[in-house]
Amino acid sequence: MINAIITGVGHYVPERVVTNHDLAKVMDTNDEWIQERTGIVERRHIEPGSKISSTDLGVKAAEIALKDAGITAQDIDFILFATLSPDYYFPGNGVLVQKALGCKTIGAMDIRNQCSGFVYALSTADAFIKSGKYKNILVIGAEVHSFGLDMSDEGRGVSVIFGDGAGAVIVSATTEDRGIISTNMHSEGEYAEELAVLFPGTRLGWSDEVMKEGHGITKKELYPHMNGNYVFKHAVTRFPESIIEALTEAKLKPEDVDLFVPHQANLRISQFVQKQLGFPDEKVFNNIQKYGNTTAASIPIALSEAKAAGKIKQGDTVLMTAFGAGFTWGSVLIKW
Repeated sequence: MINAIITGVGHYVPERVVTNHDLAKVMDTNDEWIQERTGIVERRHIEPGSKISSTDLGVKAAEIALKDAGITAQDIDFILFATLSPDYYFPGNGVLVQKALGCKTIGAMDIRNQCSGFVYALSTADAFIKSGKYKNILVIGAEVHSFGLDMSDEGRGVSVIFGDGAGAVIVSATTEDRGIISTNMHSEGEYAEELAVLFPGTRLGWSDEVMKEGHGITKKELYPHMNGNYVFKHAVTRFPESIIEALTEAKLKPEDVDLFVPHQANLRISQFVQKQLGFPDEKVFNNIQKYGNTTAASIPIALSEAKAAGKIKQGDTVLMTAFGAGFTWGSVLIKW
């Protein structure tokens, strides 16, 4: 039987640190307000005007993951790139990574599932590996949110949350009795507009007429819109459901999990879910305090940091769960 294991991990974040106090200088907010509601202390943003893209960040994370796995770009036979902040409207970032790394003329696919993007990508990689189609898949989650945030008082409820960064893993085929042991993916499109960026897109149109003054395109369409309380309510419901589903499929219980790496959306969500499932603090890895919500990049960044900190060893059962726009959610359970 072929199993899919993670053989390499890596992450990269911009050097520029943006603290809550920095944000308080440009909008009506403060450190206490942000920490109380999100747990975030600081985040990373690219330098204004630098034109650093999500592909650029993803390539740096991928290079670290390749080195960690002990392979080269020539060994990669498929690329999966999860992002909500692509370099271009089209083509996708996956092909840009293929070019930048000098991979062979392999397939590359972009995954547009926002905060759940990395879980969806990892689940897809698992299926490809187990089918025998590919042997080494590069999975990247990368975001540059800072280019599209409303840094005014009107946008503070969303803009204080998000940061830039990238994480990557190498998923490889093995005949060892370890690797990804269960996955699940779900969606509930009924609530798609509760967390969304509406423009550009074909529903509103994209032409000279759309961009004319007075046409009706406002900040609500241009910038991220989030019904925060609504998202929180659904997240704390779907997180545990997905976790129990993954554990049940693997015939395991919450106490069998060695490390829980949740999507870093909001520290309060992670703490709520942790309490519900009975995970002790030492079995949960959070780093949202340093990076904010990096959407598709948040789980691989956290996974990379957890491994570097010695919190993951071979044979450990590691659980990754995400919930985000769409609504979409899911889990990946792996025996490391």
